[in-house]
Amino acid sequence: MSQDTAVEGKIVFSQVDKIFPSPSKGGEKVSALVGLDLSVQLSEIVSIVGPTGCGKSTALNMVAGFDSPSNGRLLLDGRSIHKPGPDRAVVFQHAALFPWMNVFENVVFGVKSRGMPKAEYTESAAKFVKAVGLSGFEKHYPYQISGGMQQRVQIARALISNPEVLLMDEPFGALDYQTRILMQQLLLELWEEFRPTILFITHDVTEAIYVSDRVIVMGARPGRVKLEVTVEEPKPRPLEFLTSETFTNLEHQILETVQHEITAARAAH
Repeated sequence: MSQDTAVEGKIVFSQVDKIFPSPSKGGEKVSALVGLDLSVQLSEIVSIVGPTGCGKSTALNMVAGFDSPSNGRLLLDGRSIHKPGPDRAVVFQHAALFPWMNVFENVVFGVKSRGMPKAEYTESAAKFVKAVGLSGFEKHYPYQISGGMQQRVQIARALISNPEVLLMDEPFGALDYQTRILMQQLLLELWEEFRPTILFITHDVTEAIYVSDRVIVMGARPGRVKLEVTVEEPKPRPLEFLTSETFTNLEHQILETVQHEITAARAAH
């Protein structure tokens, strides 16, 4: 990839539009994003929240290299993103583990496929399985472990590639409340140890504030930045932060903007 320009940020969206063709012949095209300007700094955790259909996952998929902007520029380290790469790892809402592989085999699948020597991936797997709290479960199969544990496997599988950027698309959305809190705490612990740059997509405003350095609120489709909030509380954060005045004020500000966008979207239809 060729150098485009010196732009501040590990990830930079510059006036990015994304237009999808109509699903039916002769129908109207769908504008998912318009004029999106957003930067994510090195080792920063940035969450994106907003109404359903505001382009959150579309933005993440473009950073992953699964899709491309219709207009504008999307840069990683100042270079255009054209395809997926080992410098980025994606964690999806559902773990999507191979059911015929045990925990260890699932964790090492990607790096093994890319030719990492057995001794190296075995050592790395032990490190990351321990980091996500799954030591002793290496030989268990997905059906033998809980949903939260399956997500831990997916996170270990992402981290073993030593990605510079971790892309998380509602990774804890299918979990119960208590497990979500545990996974959010785990994420902050892993960030403290490995310091990846994280772009985090969620519908949960509480979750976004708790795990992030900044929270971006997207407007109703077509998506664009409506509000940007900085979370000053040092990471990792105690659970007491969730009941603090600072947290409550941030939550109110974000929820008010999200609700306004939802109301505006309904009125437009």
